[in-house]
Amino acid sequence: MTEKLLQYLWNYKVFKYFDFKDIEGNSVEIIQFGKWNKDAGPDFLDCKIKINGVVLAGNIELHIRSSDWIFHNHSQDPNYRNIILHVVFLHDTEISELTDQKVPTLELKHYIDENIVGKYERLINGNQFIACENIFNQEKIPVNFHEGNILKKLEEKSIELEQSLIHYKNNFEAVLFHSLAYSFGLKVNAHIFRQIAESVDYSIINKIRQNPLQFEALLFGISGWLTTPEDGQMKIWKREFEFLKAKFKLPDQIYHPKFLRLRPPNFPTIRLSQLADLYQHQNLFSKVMDAENIEELYTLFKQVKASEYWDCHFNFGTISKVQPKTLSKEFINLIILNTILPLKYAYHKYHSEEIADKIIEFYQNIPAEKNSIIQNWKDLGVLIANALESQSLIYHYKNSCEEKNCLTCSIGFKLLKES
Repeated sequence: MTEKLLQYLWNYKVFKYFDFKDIEGNSVEIIQFGKWNKDAGPDFLDCKIKINGVVLAGNIELHIRSSDWIFHNHSQDPNYRNIILHVVFLHDTEISELTDQKVPTLELKHYIDENIVGKYERLINGNQFIACENIFNQEKIPVNFHEGNILKKLEEKSIELEQSLIHYKNNFEAVLFHSLAYSFGLKVNAHIFRQIAESVDYSIINKIRQNPLQFEALLFGISGWLTTPEDGQMKIWKREFEFLKAKFKLPDQIYHPKFLRLRPPNFPTIRLSQLADLYQHQNLFSKVMDAENIEELYTLFKQVKASEYWDCHFNFGTISKVQPKTLSKEFINLIILNTILPLKYAYHKYHSEEIADKIIEFYQNIPAEKNSIIQNWKDLGVLIANALESQSLIYHYKNSCEEKNCLTCSIGFKLLKES
């Protein structure tokens, strides 16, 4: 038994029976179990009980053992002066100050199903992909489970974006550029690409973005790749970068993208060139925000390709087989999921009541991702039809399963209550 589990059982009223009696044998009627307080102070607030014909209103504190009252130093804390009931799993000692104040103690040991305690302990002590793997059943996934997870994720992302908007004086176009840079960097270079994007004032980006030669030169120069040119094209990029650096008084700060453990199509050289090409679009931000369906978003990205130099290169100075470096459908989906949809939600949520439903529809029209987390869910028999479900399950795994937050999981709630 843990205190967290005890609070959970009290909050959801998961008991074998409710004819509670305190340690003195007095009947205790719980009129209001209270509001679960997860901040400092008593565990449950605004409670109401009836004992010996008297109705008491106040707060309730829960402990595994009565003696925890002493160990937690509640005696000296003014937040615990309005306690009307001390609820414990096991009563192991008298607390004189509670006795003097006539605060009853309720021992719950015999009111709790031991199967629930055992099941919870097995969950949190297991080493499987998810704690409930051995008893998991797809039918226990609640209605609107995926929609709820996606909206939580969008709200969390929206808070991050709003912080960026404050920093960049409500410049949505700048925030879009930084977010796209992060996504183009994938897991290996995401933070480095964002640093590259943020190292130059967006007003400069806006001035040069329709000049692909200068835009690439800027990104490659900040990446530290143009110091010693290996061919004629690199010399041209170096000349343009030095011009831009002098014109806009750019700092000397260099960021070094990584190549290690990346497949050639994901090399930072290719991805930065593609990012520069994407910004040849006029009014990219407006087009992204106004897109009504997934096909309109695909149209914006499917023509993007690295510049001509990269048709026969993956890295500087080394010639490879001729192959235009376009964006794959899978990569476009990642950009839409990780950057476009969260920003659309953040942009529209305050003046469009339908935006949540529209964003959910976008997710439903994108194929599910393929990765190890999704494969593990599939191995458990979960049918995953689209990105709404795959993104939901990834979010749920990272925020609930990986942390073993079974007591805050709607699936865990159902599984724990079953005998």
